Formats: sequence, C-alpha cells, structure tokens
Amino acid sequence: MAEGKKLGIFKRLYVGNGAFDIVGKRKRWYAIFGAVLLACILLIVLKGFNLGIDFTGGTRIQMPAQSASGTITTDAVKESFQRAIDKEATSAQTVGTGDSATVQVRSETLSADEIATVKEALNNDLKPEGGIGTISDSAVSASWGGEITTQALIALGVFFLAVAIFLALYFELAMAVAALVAVAHDVVITAGIYSLIGFEVSPATVVGLLTILGFSLYDTVVVFDKVKENTRGILGLTRRTYGEAANLAVNQTLMRSINTSLIALLPVLGLLAIGVGLLGVGTLKDLALVQLVGIAIGALSSIYIATPIAVDIKMRDPKYKAQAARVKARRDNLARKASGEAVTGGSVADTGVVESTDDESLAAELRKEKAMAAAAGAPSRTAKSSDARRRPTGKKHR
Repeated sequence: MAEGKKLGIFKRLYVGNGAFDIVGKRKRWYAIFGAVLLACILLIVLKGFNLGIDFTGGTRIQMPAQSASGTITTDAVKESFQRAIDKEATSAQTVGTGDSATVQVRSETLSADEIATVKEALNNDLKPEGGIGTISDSAVSASWGGEITTQALIALGVFFLAVAIFLALYFELAMAVAALVAVAHDVVITAGIYSLIGFEVSPATVVGLLTILGFSLYDTVVVFDKVKENTRGILGLTRRTYGEAANLAVNQTLMRSINTSLIALLPVLGLLAIGVGLLGVGTLKDLALVQLVGIAIGALSSIYIATPIAVDIKMRDPKYKAQAARVKARRDNLARKASGEAVTGGSVADTGVVESTDDESLAAELRKEKAMAAAAGAPSRTAKSSDARRRPTGKKHR
C-alpha cells in the first residue's frame, strides 16, 4: 500500500496536473518559512558571524605542511603558537596537497617581536622543511574587508534594482515584488545557517552569496513564465481562478525545479567532498556551504514563496476578485444543476452574478481557453515573400 502511494506521488509530480495544492495552502507555507526566517534573524543578531581575518584584520603566518618526521597537523601548529606567546590562534588550516601543501595560521594583529617568537617556536617544535626561512608572515588590514563588504552591498542593491525593473517589464509588478521577497528570503536564511554552523566568513562567502541570487531568480522566472502563460486572458474565463491557474503552473514546473536543483547541487557536493575532504583545500568550504544552502533554499522559495505572494498581490485587484466570484457562481450553478435543483436563466439570486450554465456555452469557453493556451506557445505565421509579391492581374490562369 505504501509503495503504491509513493508511486502515485511520483506519477503526479511528472504529470503536473495540479494535484498538489501549493498556492491554496500558502498560509501554511508562510507560517513555516516565516518561523525559519525569524530564527535565522535571531541567530544573526544574537550570535553574529565568525568573520575572517579579511574583515577583522590580523596577522597571517604560513609554513610548509611537511617536516622530516611527516605531515604537520593544524592542531600541532595551534599548540606551538599558543605556547610561544600565550595567545590562541584564530584559525589554522591546510591548503594544497603533497609537497606543496602549507599550513596557514590566522590570529589577531601581532607585534614584530611576537611574530618573531612564533616563527622560532614553530621552527623548533615542528621543524618544517626548509627551516625558519620558509615561514612567512603578512598583515591584513580590516579596511580591505570593509571595502569588500561595501562593494558587495552595492552590487546587491544594483542586482535587486535590475531584477525589479526586468520582472516588472517582462511580467508585471506583482511578480517583481514577489521575486524580490523570495530572493531576500534566500539571503537571510542562508546567512542564518552560516551563523549557526559558525564557518568563517571570507570573501569567498560573499561571492557565493551573490551567485545563489542568480540561481534563485532563474528558478522563479521559470515558474512565473508558466504562470503568465496559464493566466493569459483569464479575466474572460470562468473555468479556474487566478490562484488555481498559478497553482497549476507551479505543478507543471515542479519536477523541472527539482531536477534542476539536484543537478546544480551535484558539483557543489563534489566541491565539498573532493575539494575539502580529499584535496584538503579548506578555503573551498566557505564557497561550497553558501552555495549548497542557497541552491536548496532558492528552489523552495520559488515554489512555496514567490508564486503564492504573487497570487496574494493579484487577488487584491477587484477585477480578479470579480473573476473568482464568477468562477464560484458557475460552479455553484453546475452543482445545483447536477443535484436537480431548478436554475432559471442561469441567474444566481444570492450573488447577483449572471452566469451561463448552458453546456454548449461551457464547451465553447473550454475551446477558447485551449486556443489561448495553444496560441501562447505557437509562433505567429509570417507570410512568404513570394506571397507578398503576388498581385491580382485580372488574367485567368489556365
């Protein structure tokens, strides 16, 4: 029984016949994602982020990861660092593989004497290949991280403005607002999860955060394009409401969204498994984590957030409210006709809405709706040049 039910679910996913009432249950999704959004905001405010040296400033010390006795571990480096100056290193990570691998130690800003003491201790305790001359240091200014943050915020603002203009022109204002809300939702939740896990925020994190916005927008545009197709001319039809047509569009693109997201996640998982696990490139985890979370959240927001919000905005328009009332009236009339109740002239006394219940009229309306849907995807016919040059001559052709 359970297996049959699972097969039924997958079949409905592939068919896309509107079996999943996503838009109709939008208040449930608002509550769920709203709670997650609130939790992420609280995490950001109360816990904050583990800002890297590029944002806070400090000292970076780098040394070979190989010694005469074997590979030097990051724990050994941290212990030697702390014994030397009685201060803890902020982080230590191995970068690269094989003979070219190095260990990078980051800490708060150290004086020249402290740096010299640390270098000597690392050389004496761990004996890296090449001796003390291979241990280098560099100072990182916090102003550079501030410049990165400022530029990222400017880029984010320009991105949102360009998205709003494009969607408002290509689709409509309601969809533009809904898409921006969904993208902002993705950014906040991704940042909240980053704060929860405590990964170091590096420039790679900022780059990854900007890249997920494009993916989230792409998935939303795919859904909105189908919504636009399904709702073309809907004010003159009474077979379904705007919300029902939008829900059908979400169902029709649901499997595509799932497949696209899964395919996009594969290289990111490879980045985590191979880049971090096998190659030991610790800096890649910052980029991989933000993309992993962002792609997953972006796919969910395009389905459960963007389209329902667009429907709520559209349903504030009196024209769409009136169309929904006509749909309800038609269905009530059909229900009464099916139950044998008398319907006179197709008028509904309690709503004041006049609606035809004649079978031929309904069939004609269905043909009109199918024709509109077909016309939405069919290219317009262009007359051939030979047809354009042909003129009536008055002569009879034999």
